[in-house]
Amino acid sequence: MSSGPTPRRSKTSIRVSSSRGVFMISVAAELAEMHPQTLRMYEARGLITPKRSPKNTRLYSQDDVDRLRRIQRMTAEEGLNLAGVETVLSMEAELERARRELAKLRERTAELERQMLDEIERIKRSMRAEIVPYGAYEAEGLEPDRVRIPIDRKDDSDEG
Repeated sequence: MSSGPTPRRSKTSIRVSSSRGVFMISVAAELAEMHPQTLRMYEARGLITPKRSPKNTRLYSQDDVDRLRRIQRMTAEEGLNLAGVETVLSMEAELERARRELAKLRERTAELERQMLDEIERIKRSMRAEIVPYGAYEAEGLEPDRVRIPIDRKDDSDEG
């Protein structure tokens, strides 16, 4: 039994973003182990916002399915009602916004500190000044608002 050359099979792999809507409501409901009507109710309450196809069909993403499972855990295992779930999800969203804002503020602070240090260096070069670090004031007996600036003086008698 000579069957000839074996046909080659090619393996195709497709990666889909976890936020891309790919599941119709029946598939999403099955994946989340819920009735499709429950998904519609959650959407009406604003707990989930599926994407829509050009023909207005609900399309759920993997992120949506994960969120549905999480909502189910909060209600079934943790005993929260939907108002409690809404509160938890709202607080988490607010916390995430605050974290993003804090990260932006930290970046801006670091940028301003770099600019400040560059400006101090520029001033020091232009004035040939020695700027004493704050911690060195006591050690050197200086007042905190004093900066040592060398001044080239000619004989004071030449003036005036």
